Amino acid sequence: MPEDRTSKGRTSKGRTPGDRTSEDRAPADELITTWALTARGGDPEAAERFVRALHRDVRRFVGYLGVDPQAADDLAQDTFLRALGSLHRFEGRSSARVWLLSIARRAVIDSHRRASVRPRLADTDDWQDAAERAQERGLPGFDDGIALAELLHALPVERREAFVLTQLLGLPYAEAAELSGCPVGTVRSRVARARAALVELVRDAERPGPERAAPA
Repeated sequence: MPEDRTSKGRTSKGRTPGDRTSEDRAPADELITTWALTARGGDPEAAERFVRALHRDVRRFVGYLGVDPQAADDLAQDTFLRALGSLHRFEGRSSARVWLLSIARRAVIDSHRRASVRPRLADTDDWQDAAERAQERGLPGFDDGIALAELLHALPVERREAFVLTQLLGLPYAEAAELSGCPVGTVRSRVARARAALVELVRDAERPGPERAAPA
C-alpha cells in the first residue's frame, strides 16, 4: 500500500497516524452518532461501541478541566452514566461527540461546585513551579500528559477548555464554540492566548532563575 492515502485513515506526509484533523474526524463522527442513535433504541452493542469510541476524548477532557486531575476516571464514568441515561433525548442535531462533551463539561462544572472551588487564574508562584516541574521532566512538547496538565491548570478555565477542545481533541472551532456557548471568534481568541501563555511558561522554565521574566 502506498504511504500517501486519500481515503479514511489516510497518512499524509508530515503527519503521524495518531494526528487528527476535522477532515479526518468527520466520517468517524457520523458513525459514532449513528451508534448513539441506535443505542437510543436499546441496542447494547451500539451503546458499547459509542462508549469505547469516545472514552479517551472524555477522559482527557475532564482530566484537563477538572478540579482534581486524579479524579478524572470518576468524572469520565459520571459523564457516561449521565449520557446513557439521557440517550432517549439525543436526536442527532449535533454530533454525538459534541453532545457527550457538553455532558462532560457539565460534570466538570458540578465537580467544581461540589469542591466549592471557583475557576481562577493561578498565582505567579504556581505558574513558575509548574513550569519548573515540567522542565525537570524534560518536557519535549505540549503532548506530555502530566506536565501538560500542570501547565494547563495555570490557565483560566475558559482558555484551558478552548485549548483542550480544539488543539488536543481536534474539534473544529465552530463545534467548540457551540459546546462552550460563545462565538467562534471568542474561541479563537482564547486558544491564541492559551498557546501564548503555555509557550511563555515553558520559555520561562528554561531561563536561569535570575533571568526569569517578571509577571506582567
